[in-house]
Amino acid sequence: MEKRTLRGLLAAAAALASLAAQAALPIQHWTQPSGAKVYFVAVDTLPIVDVQIDFDAGSRRDPAAQAGLADVTAGMLEKGVAARGTDPALDENALGEAWADLGASFGAGAGGDRMSFSLRTLSRPDLLDKAVALAAREIGEPSFPPEVWRRERERIVAGIKEANTKPGTIAGRTFAKDVYGSQPYGYETTEQTLARVEVADMRSFYARHIAPCRAKISIVGALDRAQADRVATAMLSRLPAGSDCQPLPPVPEVEPLKAAKVDRIPFASAQAHVLIGQPGYARSDPDHFALTLGNYVLGGGGFVSRLTEEVREKRGLAYSVYSGFSPGLNAGAFSMGFQTRPDQADEAVKVARAVLEKYVADGPTATELQAAKDNLIGGFPLLLDSNRKLVGNVANIAWNDLPLDYLDTWTARMNAITAADVKAAFQRKLQPERMVTVTVGARP
Repeated sequence: MEKRTLRGLLAAAAALASLAAQAALPIQHWTQPSGAKVYFVAVDTLPIVDVQIDFDAGSRRDPAAQAGLADVTAGMLEKGVAARGTDPALDENALGEAWADLGASFGAGAGGDRMSFSLRTLSRPDLLDKAVALAAREIGEPSFPPEVWRRERERIVAGIKEANTKPGTIAGRTFAKDVYGSQPYGYETTEQTLARVEVADMRSFYARHIAPCRAKISIVGALDRAQADRVATAMLSRLPAGSDCQPLPPVPEVEPLKAAKVDRIPFASAQAHVLIGQPGYARSDPDHFALTLGNYVLGGGGFVSRLTEEVREKRGLAYSVYSGFSPGLNAGAFSMGFQTRPDQADEAVKVARAVLEKYVADGPTATELQAAKDNLIGGFPLLLDSNRKLVGNVANIAWNDLPLDYLDTWTARMNAITAADVKAAFQRKLQPERMVTVTVGARP
C-alpha cells in the first residue's frame, strides 16, 4: 500500500509546478562535526524526501590496470549487506524486498568524478526512519559477496563483448583515448582490467574513498533543518568512525592536444560514425555560462543549431548532428558527432569542421544568441519542477562548490552573456586546427 501511495504522489508531482521553480531557493548549508557537508532545501509540496550523497570516488580514481573498479564497486553495493550486532545479513533479494515493503528506493552508481548514493522515501516519520536506517546499512556495511562478483563480472564482460561489435562503441572508445591520452577520463574498462579486480580491491577502494568527512549530502523534501541534519547523520552512521581524511592525491590534468589526429577505422556498417573534438574545460571555469549558451547555437539546440542547418538541412548528410561540452572536475571533452552514409563521411566531416572554424572565428549573431537565451531561460523552470530534479541541481551546487544562490542568479547571469563573450570563450577553449577526428565505418 505504501508503494502505491508513493506512486500516486509521484504522479501528482508531475502535474504540479514546483514551488522552487517559481521563487527563490533558500539552500541551507552546514558542516557536521564529522566533516560531512550538508546542503538542504525544504520543499513541502509533497511528503517526499530525496537524498543524494556524493564522494570523490568516480572512475578518475581508478588505477589504470583496474579500469572499471569504481563502477563495479558501486554496482556491488546493492548486492548485500553484512551482519552487524543484532542486524542480520541481507542478500540482494532480501534488500529488494525490504525496499519494496517500504515503498522507497535506494541506488548507488559511479561516474567519471563521483560515486553517488540516492534515497527517495516518504517523509512520514516511521517510513523515513526505516528507509534511512536501511540506506545507512547499504552505505556502511556492504558485504561484497564473492560469488555475486564472479557472476557480475561474467555479465559485464559479456556486455563489453557485445558492445565491441557496434561501431558507436568503437568510435567512442577511440575518441576518448585520443582526447584524454593517459589521463583517467580516457581509461577503458576491458575484460583484462576486470579480471584484475577482486573483492579485496573493492573493499580497499571503498574504505579509502567513502568516509563521512569526504561526503557532500544534498537533501530536498518535507523536513526542517533539524530533521535534515538527523537524516544526514544517520545515513553515514554505519561507516567506520575515525576514518583517515588526508587529502586524496591529485588527479592528473587533461593535456591539450599538440596536433590534429585522424583515426579511420574500417567497419562493415550501414552508417559511418563520426566524432570530432578535443579537451574542453573543467566545470570550475568562469567561461561555463558563455560556453553553455554558445554551444546551444553551434550544435546543442537540436534542429535550430548551425550544425543542423549546414549538415542536415542544406546538404542532407546526416539525420542529426550535435555538439557539446562535458566538463568535470578535470577538463571534459568538447565533441561534435553524427552518423552518415559511409560514402558521404569525408564530405560531412569537412562541412562540420568548416562550421566550427567559422563559429570559433566569428561567434554567434545577435539573433542566434537571443534565440538561444529565450530557449534556455524559458526552459529553466522545467529543470526544477520536481524533488528529484531539484536534488540533482542542489547536488551539482554542492559538488562543484558553486554559490548557494546559483539557481536564483542563473537567469540573470545567462542574460548578461554577450555575443562577444561567447566568441572570446570559444576562442580560449577550442583550437579547430588541433581536433581529433574519429571515423568508424567510412569507405576508403
